[in-house]
Amino acid sequence: MPQNTLHANLSARDKAVRVAGWLLDKKAKNILALDVAPFNPICEAMVVASAANVRQAKALADYVLERCAEEGVSYLGMEGYHVGQWVLLDLNDVTVHIFQEESRPFYNLEGLWSEGKVIPLPFTATETNPA
Repeated sequence: MPQNTLHANLSARDKAVRVAGWLLDKKAKNILALDVAPFNPICEAMVVASAANVRQAKALADYVLERCAEEGVSYLGMEGYHVGQWVLLDLNDVTVHIFQEESRPFYNLEGLWSEGKVIPLPFTATETNPA
C-alpha cells in the first residue's frame, strides 16, 4: 500500500497538535503539547499524555504509529513499550511520552520542561479529563 506523504512535511508544532488529536481519539488523558525547540537539541516539540493502564498505553502507542504510517509521518524509534509505564515515541522532531497516570507525577516532564511554551490544542482540558 503506498504511503500518504501529505503530512510528511508538517512543522513540529503542527505535528504535535495532530498527534495530540490521535491520542484524544483513543481516550488519553491530560494531553499536553509543549514547544521545547529553544532548549532541547533532540526535538522541537513534545506531547505528554496519560493512560489508565498498561493496555491503554500500548494501544495509544500502537495507534500513533499506525496513524504515522498512514499519513507519512516519520518514526525513528520507541522505548518502554513492553513495560508500559512510560512509552516514548520518537517522531524525529516530536517526542511523544505516554505515562501511566500514577507514574507521570514522578517523572514530572511538565516541570522539567516548564520553560517550554504550551502549544494550544483544538480541544479543551475537559475533553481529555472526562468526569
